[in-house]
Amino acid sequence: MDNPIIQLDSIDAYNKLYGLPTWHPLVTVVDLTKSTQVVNHVKMNYGVYALFLKYGTGCTLKYGRRYYDYQEGTIVSFAPGQLIGVDSEEDEVRPQVYGLIFHPDLIYGTDLGRKINRYTFFSYAQNEALHLSESEHAIVMDCLHKIQAELEYPVDSHSKELLSVNIELLLDYCLRFYDRQFITREKVNSDILEKFEHYLDDYFRQGEPAKNGLPTVKYFADKVFLSPGYFGDLVKKETGRTAQEYIQDKIIDLSKKMLLGGRQSISEIAYALGFLYPQHFSRLFKKRIGCTPNRFREEN
Repeated sequence: MDNPIIQLDSIDAYNKLYGLPTWHPLVTVVDLTKSTQVVNHVKMNYGVYALFLKYGTGCTLKYGRRYYDYQEGTIVSFAPGQLIGVDSEEDEVRPQVYGLIFHPDLIYGTDLGRKINRYTFFSYAQNEALHLSESEHAIVMDCLHKIQAELEYPVDSHSKELLSVNIELLLDYCLRFYDRQFITREKVNSDILEKFEHYLDDYFRQGEPAKNGLPTVKYFADKVFLSPGYFGDLVKKETGRTAQEYIQDKIIDLSKKMLLGGRQSISEIAYALGFLYPQHFSRLFKKRIGCTPNRFREEN
């Protein structure tokens, strides 16, 4: 039997689920060691942003069909629209979990609202969680304490801005810690990049574009068992190019060889590379090379 799905569209809905107080309708600092209700064997459909720091073991999250077992001092984060399954080994144990949940309305019209998309880790899968050092734990907890202190302060004209600034500070630290994690996993990342190049070559060598169209970032992320967001950030950190740019570079390189090495028309080359319309190929080629495919062929 499938686990029941709980819709979390508000801060109050989450707090009532765990028996926690609500200090503000749009944001809460979570401390599940103080929860008065045990929640287990459920799925949660998030309509809010959430970031959790988990200590200890015994709690398992399920993302899609894949499980992720928490390790000591791990951060996971969710964005609105994500469905997460929660299972604990012990039904009566309150997990040592701290975190932050905020509604998109809180940051509407703020600097944080305008730059929220830069925090791409909200779209990472749970097997791509952030593992923290002891000093990083302390920084995260200090940020949470500052946000809680602001929540307990009487609401005034500065409240919204101060809350969003402190949340942004926490997210900026998480971004820094993820960058550090990419660096410390350099060997693993290099192996993934090598596989990406192999799968990209195979895609064109086996004639997949003619059957399935242009290759997508998601296609290759699935091949190496990563979320598109994490995979894209990994490629950018390793190469300085986005995964999409990496794919386009391959397309342009192949198109040059086809333009100079045969008698295929521009349309035939475009279709062979996976474009639905030749003009889309010509537009990309001109944008990347500075001239049309026809001009390139004539000049060379």
